[in-house]
Amino acid sequence: MRFPDTQWSLLAQATLHGEDGGADALAEFCGRYRPPIVEFIQRRGHALADAEDLAHDFIIHLMEKSALRRAQQARGRFRSFLLGALVRFLGDAHDRRTAQKRGGAAAPLSLDAGDEDDSTLQPIVPPPDAEIFDRQWALGLLALTIEGLESSFEKKGRDREFAVLRLFIPGGVQPPPYETAAALLGMTVPALKTEVHRLRARFRARLRQEVAATVSSPEQIDEEITYLGRVLQAQPR
Repeated sequence: MRFPDTQWSLLAQATLHGEDGGADALAEFCGRYRPPIVEFIQRRGHALADAEDLAHDFIIHLMEKSALRRAQQARGRFRSFLLGALVRFLGDAHDRRTAQKRGGAAAPLSLDAGDEDDSTLQPIVPPPDAEIFDRQWALGLLALTIEGLESSFEKKGRDREFAVLRLFIPGGVQPPPYETAAALLGMTVPALKTEVHRLRARFRARLRQEVAATVSSPEQIDEEITYLGRVLQAQPR
C-alpha cells in the first residue's frame, strides 16, 4: 500500500498566516493534538485556563519554527517528538516566569531552525509523565477512528444502526447481549454478528491508517498499535 503522509507533513503545511491549505492544516493539527497537550499540562499542576493558554502558546511556538516548514517523514514517531518538544517548551516557560519574578531578563525561547532536528536535544521525560501523554494520545486516535466510522454511517443514513454497533468496538461501553442489540435493530442474531464483524474490520483498518500517519515507516505501525493498546489497558496513575 502507499504509505500516507505523516503528521510531519501536516505540521509542515500548517501556518498562522492563511496561506493556501495552511489554515486547514493548522485546524486539523489543533483538533487532533490540542486535547492531549492540554491534559498533559493540567496533570503537571496547571489550572485548566492556564493549560489552555500554554497549549495555545506551544502550538504557536511550533508554527513559528522554520525547521518545521521543511519537515520530512523520516523523523521517528510524531508522538515522541511532540511530547519532547512540549516538555522542553514547558521547562523554558517555567524558567522565563522564574526569571521575571526575580526581576531579571528572561531569555527568549529559542527559535533556531535546528532545535527540533537534533534528537540529542530531546529532554528525558519521566515514565509517569510519558504515560499520561501517551494515554491521551491513544484515546485521541480511538476517538478519531470512531468519528470517521460514524461519519461514513451517517452519510448512508445508518446513524441509528451505528449507535448500537459502536458498542461492540473498542472505545465503547460494555456491549449488550447480541440478542438485545439484534432486537433493537430488528435483525437476527447471525445478521448482527456479521455487521459487528464487518465494523470491527473497518475499525482496525481505519485505526491503522490513523497510526500510520504518526510514524515514519510501515514497519512501525504494528509496534505502535501494540504499545498504545498496552497504555490503554494500564491503570491510569
